[in-house]
Amino acid sequence: MERRSRITLRDVAREAGVSLATVDRVLNDRSGVRSKTAETVEAVMQRLGYRAEVPGFRRGRDTLRRLLFVLPEGGNSFMEILEAQVARVAELYAPSGVRITTRTVDVFDPSALASVIEEIGAGFDGVAVVALDHPRVRGAIDDLAASGVAVVTLVSDVPRSARRRFIGIDNSAAGRTAASLMGRFLPGHGGTVAVMAGSLALRDHAERLYGFGQVMSTEFPKVRVLPALEGRDDTAQSRALAVELLKAHPDLGGIYGAGAGTRGIAAALEEAGRAGRTIFIGHELTEHSRRFLLSGTMAAVINQDAGHEARSAVRVMLAALGDEPLVDDQERIRIDIFLRDNLP
Repeated sequence: MERRSRITLRDVAREAGVSLATVDRVLNDRSGVRSKTAETVEAVMQRLGYRAEVPGFRRGRDTLRRLLFVLPEGGNSFMEILEAQVARVAELYAPSGVRITTRTVDVFDPSALASVIEEIGAGFDGVAVVALDHPRVRGAIDDLAASGVAVVTLVSDVPRSARRRFIGIDNSAAGRTAASLMGRFLPGHGGTVAVMAGSLALRDHAERLYGFGQVMSTEFPKVRVLPALEGRDDTAQSRALAVELLKAHPDLGGIYGAGAGTRGIAAALEEAGRAGRTIFIGHELTEHSRRFLLSGTMAAVINQDAGHEARSAVRVMLAALGDEPLVDDQERIRIDIFLRDNLP
């Protein structure tokens, strides 16, 4: 019986009638591919029985690797995207003896988050956690790392902990980028701007606001930045805060949403007739923020690639366990800037 040769990416590209680069973009969930083309490529992969190789991973190993992602619970659209990307990576690595699971928790509650980390014990080889920078959470991460578990922080960091690496964007730079855009969009480069975070205890939100304030104070001194509000990444709470802001400041020039809660802020702007008049800059390209960009409710979105972060977290954990080499440049998460004119 003739043995069937392994299906390659070139086979998929030839059958789908696209370039090898296009197939690679679809496989790694990168932007720049039309949805119809992506569907065609995925259908060809399924028909041919293509199975992706996991780069650099040691095969033939009897040891099963168990990895866990600890993600926020709730209706955060970006975190839902991240969870879906983790599921895709889990499918990719499953044939190589890597089992990836997820668990959700209220990351705004340090006791709840720390308790989940403390309960993990030796049941997993690696843990990626969207973390709150709090002493108890830091202690839980340190204890888990001391037990031999490869721990990485994801999206939001705990820099003084024993985590192996932080997987995420440079959040201070993201905040500075948002401020640079905001200052240039504001008429006369002046006016009043509000800022809203999920929680200042989340390192990523705090760093974004720090970077935002740096640029505003030095490059746009005519802009008055109001004290930061915390919407806990909740749509209803963020909407209520934005409604009060617009009542108190009817001439509000801009709102910077440093966390989630984008739908709530957008709803308040639209209800007040301020959509497109009050400059709204936020984070993460989701189906909702895409719609707000297209309608003009949002002026710009600062984005991080959830798929890249999920894949990077797995690679870093496996590298820490000695299973595959690590290329530092490959793990750098870039900052994307989206206007309605360059939406993928």
